[in-house]
Amino acid sequence: MFMCRFSLLLLDLEEHYFEQHTAYNLTGRGPEANRRTSGSLKICSKSIIFEPDDAVKPILKVLSSYYLSPGLVAVFLIYLIKEENVVAPYKYERVKKKVTFQLEVPGKTEDVVQMLLQLHRASCLDKQGDQTAMVAAILQSRLARTCFDKNSFQHVTENPHMECVAEMVSPLVTNAGHVCITDCNLYFQPMNSYPDLVVQIGLHSVRRIYKRRHGLRPLGLEVFCTENDLCSDIYLMFYSTKERDELYYYIATFLENHIAECTAESYMLQWQRGYISNYQYLLHLNNLADRSVNDLSQYPVFPWVISDYSSTQMDLLNPASFRDLSKPIGALNTERLERLLERYRDMPETRFMYGSHYSSPGYVLFYLVRVAPEHMLCLQNGRFDQADRMFNSVGETWKNCLEGGTDFKELIPEFYGSDSSFLKNLLGLNLGRRQGGGRVENVELPHWASDPDDFLEKMRLALESQYVSEHLHEWIDLIFGYKQRGSEAVAAHNVYICQCVCLCFCSIEDPDQKIAMLTQILEFGQTPRQLFVTPHPQRITPRFHNLSGTPSLSSSELSPSSPSMESFEDLTEESKKMAWSNMNKLASQSRHKIHKEAVTGIAVTLSGDSIFSTSQDSTLKMFSKENGLQRSMSFSNMALSSCLMLPDDKIVVCSSWDNNVYFYSIAYGRRQDTLMGHDDAVSHICWRDDKLYTASWDSTVKIWKCVADDISSNKRTQFDLLAEFEHEAGVNTLDLSPAGTLLATGTKEGTLTLWDIANPLPLNQLTCHSGKIHQVAFSPDSRHVLSVGEDSCLVVTDVQTGMLLATVHAEQEQRCFCWDGNTVLSGGMSGDLNVWDLLSSKVIHKIPAHSGAVTCMWMNGQCSTIITGGVDKQIILWKPEY
Repeated sequence: MFMCRFSLLLLDLEEHYFEQHTAYNLTGRGPEANRRTSGSLKICSKSIIFEPDDAVKPILKVLSSYYLSPGLVAVFLIYLIKEENVVAPYKYERVKKKVTFQLEVPGKTEDVVQMLLQLHRASCLDKQGDQTAMVAAILQSRLARTCFDKNSFQHVTENPHMECVAEMVSPLVTNAGHVCITDCNLYFQPMNSYPDLVVQIGLHSVRRIYKRRHGLRPLGLEVFCTENDLCSDIYLMFYSTKERDELYYYIATFLENHIAECTAESYMLQWQRGYISNYQYLLHLNNLADRSVNDLSQYPVFPWVISDYSSTQMDLLNPASFRDLSKPIGALNTERLERLLERYRDMPETRFMYGSHYSSPGYVLFYLVRVAPEHMLCLQNGRFDQADRMFNSVGETWKNCLEGGTDFKELIPEFYGSDSSFLKNLLGLNLGRRQGGGRVENVELPHWASDPDDFLEKMRLALESQYVSEHLHEWIDLIFGYKQRGSEAVAAHNVYICQCVCLCFCSIEDPDQKIAMLTQILEFGQTPRQLFVTPHPQRITPRFHNLSGTPSLSSSELSPSSPSMESFEDLTEESKKMAWSNMNKLASQSRHKIHKEAVTGIAVTLSGDSIFSTSQDSTLKMFSKENGLQRSMSFSNMALSSCLMLPDDKIVVCSSWDNNVYFYSIAYGRRQDTLMGHDDAVSHICWRDDKLYTASWDSTVKIWKCVADDISSNKRTQFDLLAEFEHEAGVNTLDLSPAGTLLATGTKEGTLTLWDIANPLPLNQLTCHSGKIHQVAFSPDSRHVLSVGEDSCLVVTDVQTGMLLATVHAEQEQRCFCWDGNTVLSGGMSGDLNVWDLLSSKVIHKIPAHSGAVTCMWMNGQCSTIITGGVDKQIILWKPEY
């Protein structure tokens, strides 16, 4: 069966393919004059291309400076391409004879001649900018005279939403046509019907969409219908941002939680927790930073991670085997870096550091020439690179990146994928001979790899290794993060060209300058869009993790101890995991209505026999599930805001709106002590290691030291003020990290502050809510803080960097919660309990609970008992059902 050999890659960069016609190439002399070769004639903006039906004969490409007659006669430079249907460097000849093409339908000849005359006039203009402008005008005129053919609809009942013109983007080339979107499908109809009459994508099959910069202009849109984040289904470039955005938001309505799922912060949280691999995370970041396999100037970039390509065995437990991920390629070799800095200092303005990018179309095709030879020929005017400059050896390439004066390239995703064909010359390409006489064939691999598949497997192991997992955030800082625009010594190749192009491209008015700049963008490469402006947090990794591809230490040797059975702590952790996995199966055990106003705090004895609660009715109540209400105490006529049980199980501490903290002795049944330490209501309290932490609406948090030997004795207790933390607004809530070294506070104005207990200065501070923060709490590993506020948001903040990792918008205000770092049990204004999966930003279960807002929540250490209090004055006891 005849296969079409024509490819848009036969066009020059920025060349447009307008139309095609069945035609004949008339050749021969004397008796063989006008011998006809049948084929297809392609009309392009800079050339005409004739593709013979006979695959053995070469494709003819005639450049646009030709002379025309009614028979379509061309005299100039002709490229001979794919002779014998073999991909090889183009042959060319300067033709001094007529080359004649004859259309199968003679009636179309005049129209084709007029089209060619227009394009010929464009090619004869003096300035490149004028040529491009005239071709663009011809293209827009052609598009304006046509419209989308609605006979291409899949269903006659489809309702069109919008129609516009755009270009479908593929590597190195674009193809203009009409876009139409209906209530069911997205369509693209190429102007030239290549490669298909119409491209159709069902909207309900779309899984992810991304806005893209194309040529540093916000005009691109890429659509994915599979979970494969490397290859998309279509990439469109529009002529206006408004049309792009309208299409984007229309498609987004078909994607549930699209915006929440596609943020760098949400992927960061998943990666930190180990839910996605290093490879998957890098793919997501590349996608979010406008990197696409359809745009070679913005191809996904991956790091070199291995530095040892000479050993016979790969040792993934040896840090020396790995590249320093905290430095860009250009700064890995200190001697070369010093030479670059010296050159930089001696340069006149404007200066640049490296002079080449870490990712460009040339570098991408350097790696992929064996599987994408036509792309290389397209990029390099029909030629392959010199044999000694090809991708011949992984080790040699790494060495040149370390030592070369102009080579600073990183890797591409294929080095960590599963398809090794780019390392093998499966097409039998003639890529030339090296100086030593050897032909360029398969890529030479390191000694530690037995074959290409083994090489990729070990590269994947290296990318997911303990060392890389612990240091990958440093490379992300360089490429996608806050160091992207850093100092001259460590900047991630933010070359002057990239910076200037980003800032001034859209403001260039001179057509020639704009064309020159666009060519520079497409050939030089582009810096990814910056995703993070603060240091990227490190991944949470297990202490011992063996990813070596060869047998190594046994698990017993890696473990600090090898007990014959699980420890009690392990069993406790398992029970907690079991409880949280069943949190959506909470069942009410009993309900108690013992207060006259909203419940504000809950505390429970270690045995669980007695439950204490505080309320806005100013009382502290003691009750049990079996015996009901047992005691009721009142300390003042002001509301009590919270309560806690001291570790000895003998004292209940209550905070009050009357600016005081009260200590209630369970054994003696009376108030034992009063701490008068604030100038406004005490909103929340914590206790750790004989220290009391009090938050107040007077904008302070204070730490008090209990100096008594036994606070539960029937004696007054002295409290010394150890520290005071000042805020700019009233403090509504606080929480201590599990280790007791960090403090998180939330204010009435929505500011979250993280403190080191040993230092009264804030570690990190950010306004993460637009109103009052109701509650803050550390994750069990102290790496994150979750906060809820009256703006109906749940916000996750990274403790190390102070970066806001995720913001989840709830349907209603959440007042209180418990969480395990991944799953959240929260109480909302409606009275329901909500079980959240933070990674998907979704409520996975709702549990009817109170008839008004849930105001407080308590959970025991094993996460097996939950108690909630609400505005409805009720206290409800819950247990997960297994």
